[in-house]
Amino acid sequence: MSKTKSKPLGLEWRSSSLFIVGTVGVGLFTDLFLYGLVVPVLPFILLDRVHLEPAQIQSHVSGLLAAYAGASVIFSLPAGVIADKGSSRQLPFLIGLAAMLIATLLLFLGQTVAVLTVARVLQGISAAVVWTVGLALIIDTVGSHNLGKTMGSMIAFVSIGQLVSPVLGGILYKQAGYVGVFALGSALLLVDFTMRLLLIEKKFAAAYKIEAEGVSGNGSESAEDDSEEIRNTTEEDPLVAKREEDDFKIASNQQEWVKAFPVVYCLKNPRLLTAFLLTTLDATLLATFDATIPTTAMELYGFDSLKSGLLFIALIVPSLLLGPIAGWVVDRYGPKIMAVIGYCILVPVLILLRLVHSGGTSQIITYCVLLALCGLGVGVIGSPALVDASYVVEQYQKRNPDFFGPNGPYGQLYALNSMTFSVGLTVGPLISGSLKDHVGYGNMNLVVALRSNALKVD
Repeated sequence: MSKTKSKPLGLEWRSSSLFIVGTVGVGLFTDLFLYGLVVPVLPFILLDRVHLEPAQIQSHVSGLLAAYAGASVIFSLPAGVIADKGSSRQLPFLIGLAAMLIATLLLFLGQTVAVLTVARVLQGISAAVVWTVGLALIIDTVGSHNLGKTMGSMIAFVSIGQLVSPVLGGILYKQAGYVGVFALGSALLLVDFTMRLLLIEKKFAAAYKIEAEGVSGNGSESAEDDSEEIRNTTEEDPLVAKREEDDFKIASNQQEWVKAFPVVYCLKNPRLLTAFLLTTLDATLLATFDATIPTTAMELYGFDSLKSGLLFIALIVPSLLLGPIAGWVVDRYGPKIMAVIGYCILVPVLILLRLVHSGGTSQIITYCVLLALCGLGVGVIGSPALVDASYVVEQYQKRNPDFFGPNGPYGQLYALNSMTFSVGLTVGPLISGSLKDHVGYGNMNLVVALRSNALKVD
């Protein structure tokens, strides 16, 4: 950007940390909101609009959820490479929103499973972009030393989207049909588009020699300045054994494909692989809730879309309240302690979900209480893996700045993180839906609990 150009209107606030983090937060909020908006409605769309048989509903709901996640897996890495190699992260951020707009139109107009599947695929592409480019923007802005509390607070904020979208989706579908659901989604997309368009990255603000808010304490510079602080917090209590500093040095004689995708080299580090494993299994758990709560409520209690959506309040409110606190603890004491605590909460509660059965108000209350306890565990495990993965890659970048280029490898890192998360979202509905159909809802949760316990032990 030329220094002779006049500065854009509102440069200071448009490039401020608060606005950039807020814009990414709204983008993540929109993604999860539109995702959750249709979760409680999907069974009824398939039943009322597509005219499937009731016995086919669970498998098709799981398939549509998996289509979204599968698309995220495929498109995350290209989005990360574009973000790292391009001169700006803003353009791919806007393109991802265009995919979401088309997806929303198709969900509104679709009359067949094929059209609904295409819509979910486009939603998955948009999610790949927003979670990859958005998180890269976050670390450019706040640095990894503040990533835990920033992500904890952001996850709490975007969880509001998860919280209200199933409820509003159920209400609007029941009261106004598809038009009401589409109108709400379109309004949110307009707000999201406006904020993404106004955003100015800090590196461009710096080119105007403007002292944008927080510019001296953020981005890659903050990653350098505070590396010792990060080492004292996260490296003292890592997810796996501490590595020697020399392990982060990369030899110069790397193959061309490694130079083209430099973050791949970082996968040699077992600590990064462990973080990705945690991310995948966390997503599997979340997808299990999305795929089975609406259908279980329909089968056991005769709930419609509205009542099914209301059940998600019990699951998400505890996560919303605990997320920022858990993120602060991760920044201060490292990720391992919070990961262990989270799974210690989840394992016994998942086993207790075997007690859920058909009945009246008392059974519904029991189900809500157990979902709320699950929400506590979900709130705790939200940030440890992401913070640890960011720390590992930062150490590689610090010791090999020329290898990763001026933008660093964070777009590619969060692309891999999005891919592993999406793998969990893909297999979660398929496995949980199949288990629920064959062994029942209670035994399905027992299997999930045993998996979580094995992870806790590891």
